[in-house]
Amino acid sequence: MSEHFRKAALEYHAGSVPGKLSVEITKPTVTQEDLSLSYTPGVAEPVKEIAKDPESAYLYTGKGNLVAVISNGTAVLGLGNVGALASKPVMEGKAVLFKRFAGINVYDIEVEEDDPAEFIHTVARIAPTFGGINLEDIKAPECFVIEKELQSRLSIPVFHDDQHGTAIVIAAGLLNALELQEKQLNDVTIVCAGAGAAGLASMQLLIELGADPARLMLVDRAGVIHSGRSDLNSYKQKFAIQTEKRSLAGALENADVFIGVSGPGILTADMLASMATKPVIFALSNPTPEIMPELAHQVRQDIIMATGRGDFPNQVNNALCFPYIFRGALDVRATCINEAMKLAAVYAIKNLVKEPVTQEIQAITFQKELEFGPDYLLPKIMDPRLRASVSKAVAEAAIATGVARKN
Repeated sequence: MSEHFRKAALEYHAGSVPGKLSVEITKPTVTQEDLSLSYTPGVAEPVKEIAKDPESAYLYTGKGNLVAVISNGTAVLGLGNVGALASKPVMEGKAVLFKRFAGINVYDIEVEEDDPAEFIHTVARIAPTFGGINLEDIKAPECFVIEKELQSRLSIPVFHDDQHGTAIVIAAGLLNALELQEKQLNDVTIVCAGAGAAGLASMQLLIELGADPARLMLVDRAGVIHSGRSDLNSYKQKFAIQTEKRSLAGALENADVFIGVSGPGILTADMLASMATKPVIFALSNPTPEIMPELAHQVRQDIIMATGRGDFPNQVNNALCFPYIFRGALDVRATCINEAMKLAAVYAIKNLVKEPVTQEIQAITFQKELEFGPDYLLPKIMDPRLRASVSKAVAEAAIATGVARKN
């Protein structure tokens, strides 16, 4: 990051008003009668209605369009455990994306608590305020425990975006890349470097979409996750396979797909050269990918590549899905975000790039032409069609699977 950009980022956040969020009033407050309706004595009437029927909170309050973005700051971006307060700019940023792309109001909440049990209790106690909860930047494996327990306790959507948002966008882009490379998901060898929240969730989703578990290889700092290792937690153990391969370099020999959710520069030119014909490379470490696109294309002319950056084609960005998943879930008052809703999001994102691109969409991208192909695997973040297509698909899946309380 250049010094100029660093200063611009700090100035942007400080600005004339510190931060990126504010609260707006949605009802008239001009007259004395307005205030009497807004607060005492008028406010007592919706209070009594909600006390009789909790569902009426969706009618009389903003609960139905309000999401909590919650973190304890233990895994913020690529910066690690910087603490709850330091995570606040990211949580505010997430709130901006919710509002900008899906019209969803957000309170960002930073909880100073590393103990999973105490964090769970805190979130569960404040949950009545919200229509949904987006967990963010919580380290693995604690994030798995926290999400699962909150999902079991609460009857509103609870979604850890670092897991599922990443997995959904990876899956959508990979399905399109494999189609272009004339390969099938159930017949390819996939190597994933990074066995944290994003890596584990992505592999699980790909299995649900039809990938062969025996041909998936996860690689962490200690090497390939294989059945002979004794240092695996229960989440990694689920993906341990029988193999003689021990290193990332060994795993990538004749592999069809590389997915990197790890760190910069770990995919070398020699490793890429050893892969099968027509490989797919998703190098998602930010801001520096596991291999830079320029080098990758020099080594192999037959690759299709995606990164996590917006200045290269095929950006894998969670913003393609999480605002719209919550939009669809909130619109039908879903009690959860289930697997069917995630899969619906995958296919909605995947299929959108095959639709004709309007001049409006073309004007907001740096690419000269947007046509389904090696440089256009995923929609652009600013594509206004995402809201309608993804939200609708998620809402319909919620209704079809019986988790919607409103049709």
